[in-house]
Amino acid sequence: MPPARAADGTTPDATPDATPGATPATAPAATRAAAPCAAPRTAGPAPAAGPPAAGPSAAGPPAAAFALLKACHPVPAAAVTLFTAALAAAVGRSLPGAVLTVAAVAAGQLSVGWSNDRVDLRRDLATGRRDKPLASGAVRPAAVTAAALTALLLCIPLSLAAGVPAGCAHLCGVAAAWAYNLRLKGTAASWLPYALAFGLLPAFVTLGLPGSPWPPWWLTAAAALLGTGAHFANVLPDIEDDLATGVAGLPHRIGARRSAAVGGLLVLGSAVALVAGPPGRVPPYGWGLLTATAAVVLAGAGRPAGRSRIPFLLTMAVAGGDVVLLLVRGAALAGLR
Repeated sequence: MPPARAADGTTPDATPDATPGATPATAPAATRAAAPCAAPRTAGPAPAAGPPAAGPSAAGPPAAAFALLKACHPVPAAAVTLFTAALAAAVGRSLPGAVLTVAAVAAGQLSVGWSNDRVDLRRDLATGRRDKPLASGAVRPAAVTAAALTALLLCIPLSLAAGVPAGCAHLCGVAAAWAYNLRLKGTAASWLPYALAFGLLPAFVTLGLPGSPWPPWWLTAAAALLGTGAHFANVLPDIEDDLATGVAGLPHRIGARRSAAVGGLLVLGSAVALVAGPPGRVPPYGWGLLTATAAVVLAGAGRPAGRSRIPFLLTMAVAGGDVVLLLVRGAALAGLR
């Protein structure tokens, strides 16, 4: 659901409208993290030719399938799906309910990831992103378009199978991620789809329980803060390329160093909400998570701004710690069962 990129991870790194063009010889190359991407603006380079001829048929079905899988941003898609599975286990979802919930989130993440690459094709060509399957011609645009739409269509019934309230919560999050891909990435509201999509993820899981309970505030806050922090960390390696092609989200507007600081503080805030939010005393492992998160944030802040993916990878490490803590503190969610 959340933009993935939601981030490598991922998430937040939706539908195609770009007409691909040629790659300028002087365009910078970058390694972009997997988060949803907005439709290109006219301020960027104006490519004139199409992408390199796609070669899936020549390379054979296995190579084509691998290229298609790579285009969905598998790492952040898997991270969000695994987080959902952990949350479903923590709140006590039944096995059939948990399977449906995880399948719905997986389908939503695939749709967001594939639509990301398809919408972003023009910018990937303009900035020389030969590591992207679409920009390198390893997979055809029509195949990615079909995959994104198929995953989205599957996501709808899978989400609603958890009940109308839960399904609506998840589909709102998926819609937010697609809105980021199509438009909001290049605006000052670029952070909002991440906060909404990640913040609604716990609601999707808990609203499927008997009585359709909402998640506790601290769980919603922790998820929203983590997702928004991942957005700032995920953008860092690509700020220069994004600006060159007319993308100016909030991280681009405040600059790389401030974005790194804001992202770190948001991730730390997520850990604080998860540790201090549940009732009762903070256990030793809670303090341990806070200490580790603070150390990770400081380590990331001490690195110079640039094209490194380390801030995003550190954010994913913190997310992994949050998942472990969530499973250990499952008793704090007992009232939802």
